[in-house]
Amino acid sequence: MENVEKTVAKRASRLAVAPMMDWTDRHCRAFHRVLSREALLYTEMVTAAAVIHGDRARLLDYDAAEHPVALQLGGSDPAELAAAVRIAADWGYDEINLNVGCPSDRVQSGCFGAVLMERPGLVADCVAAMIAASPVEVTVKCRIGVDEQEPREVLPHFLETVAAAGVTRFTVHARKAWLQGLSPKENREIPPLDYPLVAEMKRVFPGLHLSINGGIGDLDAARGFLDAGLDGVMIGRAAYHDPFAILAPADAAIFGGAPGPDRAGAVARMRPYIARHLAAGGRLHQVTRHMLGLFHGQPGARAWRRMLSEGASRPGAGLELYDAAAAQVCRAAA
Repeated sequence: MENVEKTVAKRASRLAVAPMMDWTDRHCRAFHRVLSREALLYTEMVTAAAVIHGDRARLLDYDAAEHPVALQLGGSDPAELAAAVRIAADWGYDEINLNVGCPSDRVQSGCFGAVLMERPGLVADCVAAMIAASPVEVTVKCRIGVDEQEPREVLPHFLETVAAAGVTRFTVHARKAWLQGLSPKENREIPPLDYPLVAEMKRVFPGLHLSINGGIGDLDAARGFLDAGLDGVMIGRAAYHDPFAILAPADAAIFGGAPGPDRAGAVARMRPYIARHLAAGGRLHQVTRHMLGLFHGQPGARAWRRMLSEGASRPGAGLELYDAAAAQVCRAAA
């Protein structure tokens, strides 16, 4: 029987919100958790070196309400990654994920992220060290290949090699990463998606738990992948820009439970969290910048976005502004 601690994130990964730099910070995750009790949430990528040498509380602290939540690490030194995992164990994350997908120049220069698709043996060494140090499951997020690699040759070899080191759960971004010639933003949009290849990997490796990522924009598409036999779906930008549409119905549509709150309910549930953040010396915009898409497509959405984007960063902005923005939406919907 699997360790119960190691099955929480696995079950939640039927629907996950992708780790996104500058977006999925603790305040974003707190908001997303209000919308869905079940979906798996990820931190922004944190480098192993930063965990070891940096401000650990700033990098690793989170609200207990965020569970199930996974920490994504970046790095390529097995000993360094193991040390970071041992440190992070005190924070009680539900999963530790190794980034083998980020294509940014900063990541390449450090020899981690998507460039590691070219070095599956090193990835295997990294995850073996992480697994030995971790009380929770270690997983990998990867691409289907990079640059001139042939994904149908590279991806099966990568999965087989890394699985032999003990990883049984992978999230595959169904695009190549072009490390030369494309920006990180372009790498999220330009390389063509190959969903059939990821589905084929599930048939080739039925014992692996495989989630699919890349360009998935709604829950109907997510359900389609699950119905087709994939174990999980990870959604990135769509979950950030239109969070209500993705996350509020997810507990019912994906997990078979009760749906999340309505939009007004989400506003109300976030109010105590914002109050605590402000009382601790935080700024309103640090939370509300992640909530601008809550009323996407609804009457009053423009007023909500405008009031919060223009006013929340001003010194002294507080719950009065938050409540006024919500009232604008109510008036527009009346």
